[in-house]
Amino acid sequence: MLSSVLRSGRAVEVNVAIMRAFVRLREMTLGIGELARKVEALERGFARHGEDFKVVFDALRQLMTPPEKPRRKIGFNAPD
Repeated sequence: MLSSVLRSGRAVEVNVAIMRAFVRLREMTLGIGELARKVEALERGFARHGEDFKVVFDALRQLMTPPEKPRRKIGFNAPD
């Protein structure tokens, strides 16, 4: 927010870079949704071919889901 309030050349460059990053992030998330729809369509088409393709589609789905990061605990530890 500060880069949009300041009027220096550097602040303008930073503001543009931030906007481009958010646009790219939005494009990436839309691409993942489109990929998921295409995989589902392929899965429906190959469903009659049995378990061989089921393994492939399960692996693709697993690769498309981001791994969960362990959450770091915050706060204080009180002695017992």
